[in-house]
Amino acid sequence: MPLPQLEKLVVDALEDIKGRDIEVINTSRLTALFDRMVITCGDSNRQVKSLAQNVQDKVRAAGGQVLSCEGEAVGEWVLIDLGDIIVHVMQPAVRSYYKLEELWGGKGPLRVQRIAVRATVTGEE
Repeated sequence: MPLPQLEKLVVDALEDIKGRDIEVINTSRLTALFDRMVITCGDSNRQVKSLAQNVQDKVRAAGGQVLSCEGEAVGEWVLIDLGDIIVHVMQPAVRSYYKLEELWGGKGPLRVQRIAVRATVTGEE
């Protein structure tokens, strides 16, 4: 699946279950391991688990592959490895504590409007 399509699919799946403060970080210049990191918040263990499950379900339904998923049992921080994209679904306190955006060069928790709009403005794919 092409990266822009997978990225849009992930963001849409998170928005479907009301993921908050979705941020997409382009990591292609920082690491060869993955091209994008998506970070979002869920307000409870149940919502974090639901967000993570929805992403996995939508990716599989579109013919994509979920390489691994960790943290679903607890539901405070779930990591989903989709190959080119890594998805972090966290509770706000966990996100605030680890500050992944600062480590990976993001802008902080700003709501993403739509991948297509962002790609058009910045010229990114």
